[in-house]
Amino acid sequence: MLVDALRDDFVFGSKGVQFMPYTKYLMEKGFAHNFIAEAKPPTVTMPRIKALMTGSIPGFIDVVMNFNSPVLLEDNLIGQAKAAGKRVIFYGDDTWIKLFPKHFVEYDGTTSFFVPDFKEVDDNVTRHLDTVLKREDWDILILHYLGLDHIGHLTGPHSSLIGPKLKEMDYILKKIHISLLSKEKEASLPHLLVLCGDHGMSEAGGHGASSVEEVSTPLLLISSAFHRKMGNLQPPKHVQQTDLAATLAVGLGLPIPKNSVGSILYPVVEKRTMREQLRFLHLNSVQLSRLLQENVPMYEKDPGFQQFKVSEKLHGNWIKLYLEGNNSEVLLNLGKKVLKQYLDALKTLSMSLSKQVAQYDMYSMMVGAIIVLEITILLLLSTPKALCQNAAFEIPLSSSSFSLLFYLMVLILSAVHVIICTSAERTCFLCSISWLMAVGVMMLISALLCVIVALLTKTFENVRPSAQNLAASSSGWSELDLLILFGTLGHVLSLGASSFIEEEHQTWYFLINTLCLALGHEVFRNHFLGKDLDHNLAVEQNIKKNAKNVLQYKNDYVDVPETSKIYKASSSMELLPKVYEKWLQLASPWFILICCRLLRTLNQTGVQWAHRLDFGHWLTSSDHKIELSVLTCLSLIMIFVLVQRRCSSVSKVAMALGLLGVFCYRAAIGNVLLPWQRDRKSISKGIIEARFVYVFVLGILFTGIKDLLKSQIIFADVSIKSLGLWDIYNGLVLLAALLLRPHNLPVLVFSLLIQAVMTKFIWKPLKHDAAQVTIMHYWFGQAFFYFQGNSNNIATLDISAGFVGLESFIEVPALFLTVFATYIGPILWAIHLLSFLSSENNRSSAISHASFCYALICSIPVSAYIILVTSLRYHLFIWSVFSPKLLYEGVHLFITATICVFFIVMDQTNLIKP
Repeated sequence: MLVDALRDDFVFGSKGVQFMPYTKYLMEKGFAHNFIAEAKPPTVTMPRIKALMTGSIPGFIDVVMNFNSPVLLEDNLIGQAKAAGKRVIFYGDDTWIKLFPKHFVEYDGTTSFFVPDFKEVDDNVTRHLDTVLKREDWDILILHYLGLDHIGHLTGPHSSLIGPKLKEMDYILKKIHISLLSKEKEASLPHLLVLCGDHGMSEAGGHGASSVEEVSTPLLLISSAFHRKMGNLQPPKHVQQTDLAATLAVGLGLPIPKNSVGSILYPVVEKRTMREQLRFLHLNSVQLSRLLQENVPMYEKDPGFQQFKVSEKLHGNWIKLYLEGNNSEVLLNLGKKVLKQYLDALKTLSMSLSKQVAQYDMYSMMVGAIIVLEITILLLLSTPKALCQNAAFEIPLSSSSFSLLFYLMVLILSAVHVIICTSAERTCFLCSISWLMAVGVMMLISALLCVIVALLTKTFENVRPSAQNLAASSSGWSELDLLILFGTLGHVLSLGASSFIEEEHQTWYFLINTLCLALGHEVFRNHFLGKDLDHNLAVEQNIKKNAKNVLQYKNDYVDVPETSKIYKASSSMELLPKVYEKWLQLASPWFILICCRLLRTLNQTGVQWAHRLDFGHWLTSSDHKIELSVLTCLSLIMIFVLVQRRCSSVSKVAMALGLLGVFCYRAAIGNVLLPWQRDRKSISKGIIEARFVYVFVLGILFTGIKDLLKSQIIFADVSIKSLGLWDIYNGLVLLAALLLRPHNLPVLVFSLLIQAVMTKFIWKPLKHDAAQVTIMHYWFGQAFFYFQGNSNNIATLDISAGFVGLESFIEVPALFLTVFATYIGPILWAIHLLSFLSSENNRSSAISHASFCYALICSIPVSAYIILVTSLRYHLFIWSVFSPKLLYEGVHLFITATICVFFIVMDQTNLIKP
């Protein structure tokens, strides 16, 4: 009986005493062996099922495969049981059915990813019990309950729903145990009932990382065969989750899975005869020693292997005495000595294998790292030409020398590929693909290398003429440019330390705070040192002249419906002193600093301070639902105020109704209260309300796409394109408001507010170029990723957002919504960048520059991190710290590539002339 996300304190703590009385009774009466099983990261369902059934440590890629589990080909208990003729029945999470197809004589799967359902998903398992427990046509019954995990994702481990669910699980355990006891009167062998969890649950309700709450799961082995003293209940012993596979295999008379790194849970067999105990431990030791020989070249020098050899020799001496009929105390003492030696050997072997058994496909990893590194070097070398006025450069590849280099590299790499694939003992990805695809990879590497050599050659040829220009350009670097350069390099260097990765949010908070200080200094210098007085005077004198252009391109935040109004406004501005606007501009960096400081109090993230209470915890507690409702209402009103200035009349109505639907959805599922609600019960699952909002999201997006298509036909009207981009941006804002949890809506409000302030008082007055504006957008997007409570920890992933408005699990929409909800900050800031640059009519090639800079600023840390992770693959925290970060970076890189493609598509209208 596997209860998903069953934390150890849910059984052994105060909740167990209160809500699981029968389980507590079994432990006190001595009918159960109690353990706390430690699960290795990643603590998600599919890898943990593999660990329970194979005894091996899954790779971190299983986090991705968890969404669509492939067939498990590795040696496992289910396969061994089927081969032995045992009849296995399964009810529960359909991940088991995907991992073990055609292994069960009877099964009924439930969808594991539809988080809002925590009742029917368990009822569909329990409804089979009354019938199947009366039958005699099965040997193994597996139940996987998901309701507790879904409650954790929705409301956290301290929710009022946790208690009733634990009571339900306790009642089911009681029903099964009583039924098995009644059967044992007729059976020759006792039954075994195993209660366990696949992983735990973090304080936020998620899982996937390596915190104590996530890796500590209860493991109870309940049977009438266990005779222990009543009363004196000892604290549960800590064991590894992988130990269960070896224990069950021995208990069922099956071979221990080939790749198992676990050792037998000795308390389970300690009441057997000495001969049986030594036989069990010898089987386990032989299996682990063989696995060690396959994975460690110098296995003879391993302490565990040496202990095993000593144990085996002593075991042989014991058998000789036993066969001679020696029943003296010498035999007993020798048996205890052999037993202790075996247990020590098992412990050492298991620890050694847990560190060494990770198999890396180094050939494929190196090829991938080389391609990524080549692309990054190519981007860096092409930066000067790509950011010039024409945003274009030529690569001289027509010479015969480069053709010769290309063919030579293809031949060399193909030869290396053949040698590796024919001599490798283990299969690797590149050796398993077709030769045509492999040659294509070699050609890609060779082509990129030729391009890099060509650019370097051209650069060195022009190095003498450009020496003076280089000195001039280097002296013209501003403080902002230097901050961007050193900030990017500092962030890349910080990725080499596990502590900096765990607390990466601190790096981004520091960078944007420093950026605000630098902008404050630049604004101050601009106003008080007289550097731009002549320029400001010229701008004032030309207001009337440019009034029609302002009307045509539609200023981002000021509506100018008639030319006459512009003339009146401009004339009044000439008369009125600009003191008010000047002080607003001077105050804007400090206002942004205050906003960022307030956002830091909303969600504690990272590892070191994640346990501390924050304003978000205070808001989400059941005692402050009224305050949360008021804050949600105010946030939605502010969102409408901040975005409506860029909306058409139809989009304004759609946005208002959509935001009203967001509040109704949150009220429907019980997060907030409507004014006329007196009780705090949810009135529905929110399906209708969420789909009501989706209609307006799609309507606004459709309006924006229609304007973009129209702008490709009417080339002269750039304002239509700008309006279309703003509509797409506003549609995504509405979708973000729906998916974000209510206490996180202020994050969206502050994001919109900071964008408005920086546009009006910083980017436009200070005339920052496209590269600077792009990198500032990227930095703020990264900071807002952490402001909403994310981290480089899988446990902070809010998968409940993927099921908003869905009645059942649909893979593509659920995956899209989950990814969008996670990366709301980077996505909205990137789309705002595109919308802002498209509305600036005086920026030639701005979008192409922005696309290049965005790709470069994302590629540099990813390339460096891939090399770091490859070199640190045997680091102590490779699975708990470095691997989750790599997964986040991979998804972020995919999003960045999609955004850059969108940038390029939007820039095509500037390249085509009528």
